Amino acid sequence: MTEESQQSRTAILHMNMSEFWSGDLGLTLVSISLGILIFVIFPLRQAGLSGRVFIDVVMVTLMVSGALVTKQRPLITVLTIAIVVLGASMLWASRFYPAPVLRHLSSGFSVIILLLYIRIVLLVMFRQGPVSWSRIQGGICAYLLTGMAWASAYDLVEQLHPGAFHFVAAPTNIDQLTSKLIYFSFATLTTVGFGDVLPVAPFARSLAIAEAIVGQLFPAILIGALVAMAMQARPKS
Repeated sequence: MTEESQQSRTAILHMNMSEFWSGDLGLTLVSISLGILIFVIFPLRQAGLSGRVFIDVVMVTLMVSGALVTKQRPLITVLTIAIVVLGASMLWASRFYPAPVLRHLSSGFSVIILLLYIRIVLLVMFRQGPVSWSRIQGGICAYLLTGMAWASAYDLVEQLHPGAFHFVAAPTNIDQLTSKLIYFSFATLTTVGFGDVLPVAPFARSLAIAEAIVGQLFPAILIGALVAMAMQARPKS
């Protein structure tokens, strides 16, 4: 295969990925994957390890492709993909070999990866063009990813300082702990707060307060930004 042919194939692949993300399909798949992960796999734990790995592979693939097509510096793109691959490796390794060090690294990388994922989704969401259903999906995805990122941070705090959270019904394994902390994260993000999971340690409380503030400000700022984009896109009379 000649160099020109390889460059042509690369250009076509990049064009296809750009079209994939410029429409509704990219963010639709992210929304569906997050919905299955948050509302089915984590709370019910019925998909098993193979189901969780499948969703993880889909999420990682979407994130890598999104990083490749978003407008950012090449160095940032390379660092993003490297962090995603390394973090995913740590996550899968911690499931097969649940050593404390791997669990700590997995949770720490999960926080970073989810924050990078939010950045990619927002870059795709606020690209040039009219306000469409795709942008609304992007806002939903970013909101769900924010709850996931805080849940990973809570998980890391609980691992480093056992007892940082008080549970009415204490989790008996890692899966239950993850499920309860995701539940607590979204209850805090939406400021519902049922009280069956309580942050006890000072740093855990600080994280919970920060998440509650973000949960209130994020939708307001997002709606304001979308309204501003819609107003700018209107034809001037």
